[in-house]
Amino acid sequence: MFATPAYAQAAGGGAAAFTSFVPLILIFGIMYFLLIRPQQKKLKEHKAMVEALRRGDQVLTQGGIVGKVTHVNEDGTVVVEIADNVKVKVVKATIVQVMNKTEPAAA
Repeated sequence: MFATPAYAQAAGGGAAAFTSFVPLILIFGIMYFLLIRPQQKKLKEHKAMVEALRRGDQVLTQGGIVGKVTHVNEDGTVVVEIADNVKVKVVKATIVQVMNKTEPAAA
């Protein structure tokens, strides 16, 4: 007796529910390809660069310190010489860029 037309129209909406999620799925797909995937690629490249650090490489840290790697430790740190007889222990993850790469010794 008091049933409004709105209740009668909302009774069968299985296909309408799926179509309301399509824009959300498209937004997630766009976000993945524009933000998440490139960030993962950059993180992978940074990890490879840090793992390839060797003695003699000239590096730049996140703090803006430029120095030469004198020792690579197994605990995730490197010793960087920033001036004559001034050595600093730096966490590997804080190295932003390898500026000059040393060539491997000829065997």
